Amino acid sequence: MAFLHGVHTPHRKNTADKGAEPITGIKSVILPMQMHIGAPAVPAVKVGDLVKVGTLIAEAANGLSSPIYSSVSGKVTKISDILTSSGSTCPAVIIESDGEMTPDENITVPTVTSRQELIEAIKKSGIVGLGGAGFPTYAKWNVDPERIEELVINGAECEPYITSDSYTMTDRADDMEYALLALKEHFGLKRIIIGIESNKKKAIESMKAMSQKIEGCEVKVLPQVYPQGGEKVLVYHTTKKVIETGKLPIDVGCIVCNCTTIAAIGSYLKTGMPLVEKCVTVDGGAVAEPKNVIVPIGAPLSDLFDFCGGFKAEPKKILYGGPMMGVAVPSADVPVLKSTNAVIALTAKEAKLPKTTACIRCGACTNACPFGLYPAEILLAYKKKDAEALKRLSVDTCMLCGCCSFICPANRPLVQTNSLSKQLLREEKAKEATKNG
Repeated sequence: MAFLHGVHTPHRKNTADKGAEPITGIKSVILPMQMHIGAPAVPAVKVGDLVKVGTLIAEAANGLSSPIYSSVSGKVTKISDILTSSGSTCPAVIIESDGEMTPDENITVPTVTSRQELIEAIKKSGIVGLGGAGFPTYAKWNVDPERIEELVINGAECEPYITSDSYTMTDRADDMEYALLALKEHFGLKRIIIGIESNKKKAIESMKAMSQKIEGCEVKVLPQVYPQGGEKVLVYHTTKKVIETGKLPIDVGCIVCNCTTIAAIGSYLKTGMPLVEKCVTVDGGAVAEPKNVIVPIGAPLSDLFDFCGGFKAEPKKILYGGPMMGVAVPSADVPVLKSTNAVIALTAKEAKLPKTTACIRCGACTNACPFGLYPAEILLAYKKKDAEALKRLSVDTCMLCGCCSFICPANRPLVQTNSLSKQLLREEKAKEATKNG
């Protein structure tokens, strides 16, 4: 089978063989109402309220949204706007921990006897895409089961540094199995494919052992190439199906879920405890002791770094996620989000941008692009603000993986320009809609 192009990034999986450690000593958590794609959650508590682990603190808004639960026991001390990594502000509930981590006594195992009850349980759990996307998981499953031909589980974990998904596959296989059996029963799944890059030997072994217990479940070992975990790339490499621009996996009969998302579903179905904690990879050249850390959602990143021995060098840049598609944060005071799978602290040397030189027309960016786009031509079209050219160049197909910028010998800001080009097309579309009234 032919494979889509990509690049070979350095792995830097420094935490691959370290398991995961639960953090201690969290004094407070910050829970933003916008930790998912869709409408922000609506606070269901007020200042002074006492909460426990698993207490509902924010209800899902109408439409696409997701509820939020307290990740510590303690007191609500503040509800106010905070600065997010996007530069915008967002309401957040701040809870001071009492240090006890007492679970809410009202937590019960959900009753699931039908497909609709399973969808409602997933919605109530507060689970969203835990690989970084943050799309409310229940909405992904709210489809006619007759349309589903394959469930593709993303265990690729192709970004440098990140190993939190590998931890899931090696240490939480039972949770994954429990979820898959429930999904198989209520959706009639005939085929389940777990895609894992070939360098994750322990994860492959663990998932192969689990797959033998589930009829129709298989593991596909994939080449080590970034962006193997990109949704369209993963679907093509596991099923040979092509997702066209503007289409979703379900349009070709697939549902794609991250492995940690699947494990979270299994854990909720077994225990009734909603999504309140994450395994987060803490790494980067500035971190003294890289670790995988099991941490309450909402804990400040500074607490994670302290737990990992602090900094051995001053961090110049801190990222949510990996260095290819991660997002820089304004400070170490921002919280762990539902979708946070890693926080990376880079030194000044690691974060320094290389000098940009003239394009030499080598074509490396196009050769590396999984979809065969022409980033160098897109850059020229963007400079001219030529929306029609950008459409012809199919910039909307770009998933902003960064392969073009990574491989460019002239260090051109190609992926950044692709992002700006997509924004330009959105603005042009909005103007056209307004014009046509």
